[in-house]
Amino acid sequence: MPAPVKALVAGRMIRPEQDIFMDSSTIRHFLKRLVVAVLNEQRSALTALRIWGGARWATAAGGALLTVLVVGVPTVVIPNPLFGREVPVQWWNYPTLAATAMLGGLVIATFADTSGARVRADRGSSRLGAVGAVLSFLAVGCPVCNKLALLLLGASGAMTVWAPIQPVAAVASVLLLAVAAVRRLSGEVNCPVRPAPPAVPPPLATERGRRSGD
Repeated sequence: MPAPVKALVAGRMIRPEQDIFMDSSTIRHFLKRLVVAVLNEQRSALTALRIWGGARWATAAGGALLTVLVVGVPTVVIPNPLFGREVPVQWWNYPTLAATAMLGGLVIATFADTSGARVRADRGSSRLGAVGAVLSFLAVGCPVCNKLALLLLGASGAMTVWAPIQPVAAVASVLLLAVAAVRRLSGEVNCPVRPAPPAVPPPLATERGRRSGD
C-alpha cells in the first residue's frame, strides 16, 4: 500500500477492509429503504383500490376500453378494415395490449374526482403514464409502419434493428405504466387533496347584509 494511503488510513484509525464494509453497509441500508418504500407504495395503492366505489371502477373500465381502441386499432392488433400492417401481429402483442389497457384504465380512473377527493398534482406520474402508453403503441405496431423508424433506419433497418427491440420496449412500457398507476393510487391514500369548504361570511357581515335588505 502506498505511504500516503497508509497515512490516511492510519489517520482515520480504520483498516481498509473496514472502510469497504462501511460502504457496503451503506449500500445495503439504501437498498433496504428503497425496497421498504416500494412495498409501502404498493400497500397504499391496494388500499386505494379497496376503497374505490362503483363509479371509479366504471371509469377504469371505460379507460381500459378506450386504451384498447386507441392502441389496438391503428396497430391492427385488433383486426379492422381501417388499417393494415405488413408484418403479422406477434404473440406477445396481445398480452402487452391487455396489460397496457388494464394499467391505462387505472391511471385514467385516478383523475376522476368522484369521491370528493383527488390526487395531489403529480406531473411526474402523469408523464410516466403518457410515455408508457406511447411506447406501448410503438412496441406493438408494425415495425415498417413506424414513420420515425423508417426515417431514421430505413425499411431494412426497421426490421433488423427496431423489430428485435420491440419486445424490450413493450416490457418497458408496461413497467412505466405500472409505476405511474402505483404512484397515482398511493397518492390517493398518502397525499389526498380534498376540496376546500365554502367560505362562511363573518357574523358581522351577515348582520349588515340583513339590515341592508330590510
